[in-house]
Amino acid sequence: MQNLFSLEGRVAVVTGGSRGIGAMIAKGFLTYGAKRVYITARKAAACDAAAEDLSQYGECVSLPGDISTMEGIEGLASRIREREDKLDILVNNAGAAWGAAFDEFPESGWDKTVDLNMKTPFFLTQALIAPLRAAAQDRVAKVINICSIDGQSVTRDETYPYGASKAGLLHMTKRMALRLAADNIAVSAIAPGAFASDMNKVARDHADAVAKAIPAGRIGSEEDMAGAAIYLASRAGDYVMGGAVTVDGGVSFAR
Repeated sequence: MQNLFSLEGRVAVVTGGSRGIGAMIAKGFLTYGAKRVYITARKAAACDAAAEDLSQYGECVSLPGDISTMEGIEGLASRIREREDKLDILVNNAGAAWGAAFDEFPESGWDKTVDLNMKTPFFLTQALIAPLRAAAQDRVAKVINICSIDGQSVTRDETYPYGASKAGLLHMTKRMALRLAADNIAVSAIAPGAFASDMNKVARDHADAVAKAIPAGRIGSEEDMAGAAIYLASRAGDYVMGGAVTVDGGVSFAR
């Protein structure tokens, strides 16, 4: 059992890996022995800079691109397939949020949020199923969907499609897990609470104020997020199929 959490020799893809939660996960994977981690983000310069920084922990490769469209999804998948015959871990982390008053909420904000939060994880997994199945011949391959506590309980913020899409992703995780278990692929989810990121600027810029509403008394750290992802990605998480690990310091129960 001494190697339960080792990721030695494994190849991973982390979408939205240039910052925030994605970068925390990529760093954790590399620190725990991943052979190679690919990160993707829409902004090429930021993605390249993040990969260069993360490379101090292991081999990190930047593959920038917009995966909010089917063309972008296939473009990323084809680049991965050109480089790797096997993919051990896929982390569907890239996401979007949009807030607006009910009477003014725009269709563009709805479509952007739902497409990236729900459509992209499904179709990117579909596009990468061949290398995932190839890796699963040796050991359990992993798909980890990054959801949110806003998909588990209701926030007062007027971010209608965000919570709905994350709830949908939690449900889709269960359905995908049932199908892909037969291929020796474990699909699971993480539901984060408050972590400092460009998406959660309130937690990033006002951590002390946000912490007052969290039973743990603080916002999440990179170790908190990396630890949950390493658990699910490693041998330790092989029997977690369809489940979600909530990493929020207890705030979802205190709402």
